[in-house]
Amino acid sequence: MEVLFESSNRISHDVGFEKALLKGQAPDKGLYTPKNIPKFTLDEIYTHKEMTYAEIAYDVCEKFVGNDFPKSILKKIVEKAYDFDVPLENLFGKTYIMRLDRGPTASFKDFAARCMAGLMEHFLSKNNEKLLILTATSGDTGSAVANAFNNVKKIQVVVLYPFDEVTKRQRKQMTTLEGNVVSIGLDAKFDDCQALVKKAFSDPELNHLCLSSANSINIGRLIPQSIYYFWAYSRVAKDGEEIIFSIPSGNFGDLMGGLIAKKMGLPVKKFIAATNSNNEFPKFLETMEYTPISPSLACISNAMNVGHPSNLARIVHMYGGWMDETGNINKKPDMEALKKDIWSKSVTDEETIATIKSVYEKYSCILEPHGAVGVNALLEYTDSKDDILAVSLETADPAKFPDEIKKGLGLNPILPKALSNVMNKKENIIRLNADYMDLKKYLLDNY
Repeated sequence: MEVLFESSNRISHDVGFEKALLKGQAPDKGLYTPKNIPKFTLDEIYTHKEMTYAEIAYDVCEKFVGNDFPKSILKKIVEKAYDFDVPLENLFGKTYIMRLDRGPTASFKDFAARCMAGLMEHFLSKNNEKLLILTATSGDTGSAVANAFNNVKKIQVVVLYPFDEVTKRQRKQMTTLEGNVVSIGLDAKFDDCQALVKKAFSDPELNHLCLSSANSINIGRLIPQSIYYFWAYSRVAKDGEEIIFSIPSGNFGDLMGGLIAKKMGLPVKKFIAATNSNNEFPKFLETMEYTPISPSLACISNAMNVGHPSNLARIVHMYGGWMDETGNINKKPDMEALKKDIWSKSVTDEETIATIKSVYEKYSCILEPHGAVGVNALLEYTDSKDDILAVSLETADPAKFPDEIKKGLGLNPILPKALSNVMNKKENIIRLNADYMDLKKYLLDNY
């Protein structure tokens, strides 16, 4: 059965994967969400133990892309996208760190961006169409998208980022690229950047630009992000064993990817949504009332500085509720089911630095701030017991955050090739005000 995608705002028509991927946001300003999630049997999940990462990626993606998608092309896309290691590092007992930082931009965003680029390129070439990717980033999305789509035919890319809230190394991964990629720094918060993107998508005067998104507004980001949950399970779990995942959470795309994996049949006992001081989601689970944080708080785990996560609309939708794009809940989700599947904790900057220090002292493991948030919440939830199977996601290389690592550990992390290659390149810095008309003029003048 072909998977259909429905809007979280419930007005737009259901679409297939191709349209959901290329459109990004639904016409009614909702987010496309799988209407009928395909299932794996447990026996099928157990066969992943004998597969490579790319083979598991094919197994998962094949269930979503549609029956007409050529199998040979899908295999080439995932083999090209996933040509790097995905280590699972044992911390202690049955607790592991999954390092998602070995891709070309040293960030977990590489997993989705590289797969999306291949899928989009196939559909655009088939239909002789063009696309302008307009995406907002709080840190690592921009560099991963910019690199994955750099010089991809028929696609132009514009990345909006909060100029004062990304590190220099994150910025240089975006601003040193040439060709079809432009990065624009705004005097704004991430939520402001994201709001401008959503407004542009719904502006009829920009329809001729064929806008789409590559951040987690786009369902094409979430399906590839569900793959590494299957990968982790295949490497550390015994057949039938339940697992806990701790996920550093900002815009909640990673959590949504995990929830998709669980709905597909993965034996997940609990997801831990670990946030920084932007604690709107932990408070939502506690009080059952949702209040966005505006403006969002600036924390050292900067990719998680999100006061109103877009993907909450999808999560609420998955649990039978209805949240619109502004955060208004028109129908409450099944809170009992939501809290059964997800536990959440807000971690302060002070706790983050303390976790970086304690984990290094106890286990000789270097965590960056986002990964430290995930580990802090996991250790509280499991009470550091060594007989609980748990995986915490490390989302970026520690070298992206040298100041925080030096503050916590007194050392400079080793610079990986993905970062050292850009440090001496010339930047092309473009600045705009956080004003929609300024952005609209820029797009109309240049595209």
